[in-house]
Parts: sequence; C-alpha cells; structure tokens
Amino acid sequence: MTTLNGQIIGLAHYATRSLLERELAGLGLTFQQSLALNAVAAEDGAVEPAHLVQRMTGALKIDASAVLAVVGDLTDAGLLGRAPAGGSGLALTDPGRAVQRRVAEAVTAITTRLYGDIPADDLAVAGRVLTLVRQRADAELALAAGGATPAV
Repeated sequence: MTTLNGQIIGLAHYATRSLLERELAGLGLTFQQSLALNAVAAEDGAVEPAHLVQRMTGALKIDASAVLAVVGDLTDAGLLGRAPAGGSGLALTDPGRAVQRRVAEAVTAITTRLYGDIPADDLAVAGRVLTLVRQRADAELALAAGGATPAV
C-alpha cells in the first residue's frame, strides 16, 4: 500500500498539470493564464483587479507582479478587457469567454479520464485530506511571513 506524502501529491499534481498544459499550448495559453481566465469566469465574467491578484497570489504562491504580468498578457491578447459600461475592473471579452470555455472543456475531459472510475467515497476522503494539508501549509506560510515559527 502506498502512503500519501508530499512526493505522491506532487507527482500527481505535475502529471495532471502536464496533461492540461499540453491542451493549453494548443490554445496559446500558459497555466497561469488559464487560472486567471477561470478566476474571472468564476466571478460572473468580471472582477476587480485587486481581487484577482489576491486570489491568484494566494492560490499559486506567486507575487503580485507575476499576476499583473499575466493580466497584461491576457489584456494584450484581447481575452480580458475593461468591464462593460457601469462596471469596473476586468472582464472576459467575447474571445476570452470562448477560450475560457475551451479551457473548462479540457479540464473536464482530463478530470473525467483520470478520476471518472474512482469511487466517490475515495475521492471525498482524498479531498478532505488534501484540503487539510493545504490549510496547514497555508497557515505555516502565513506565520513565516509574519516572522513567527509555527508550533509543532
């Protein structure tokens, strides 16, 4: 029996991400660009830049300048633009919506192939364990950022 550890989690992540990145390359996107498009789509297609930066820095553990570079690339490509009249912030353009739908379809297809035959109870347990591991790592990172050391 294989025991869950960081190496197993990392290998699964990178293998899955590699499959997605092959699909994204066909769309002319990077992984980070796809996450930004998905984040904007999750906010009904429009988001305040500060919220997008916060969401992506928290999820990817990257700095704000990296997120702003991604946003700039998506804006230059015409996939993100200013929110429609009366709104503020960034919004998916029509081409951006189309590309984001294709990203979502690719993710769904990969997820179905990789997870489709795994029992729901097993997926629920794995989800709870991985969520707990992420929460603990985030807590340690937050403590480290504040200069404190987490209790062991």
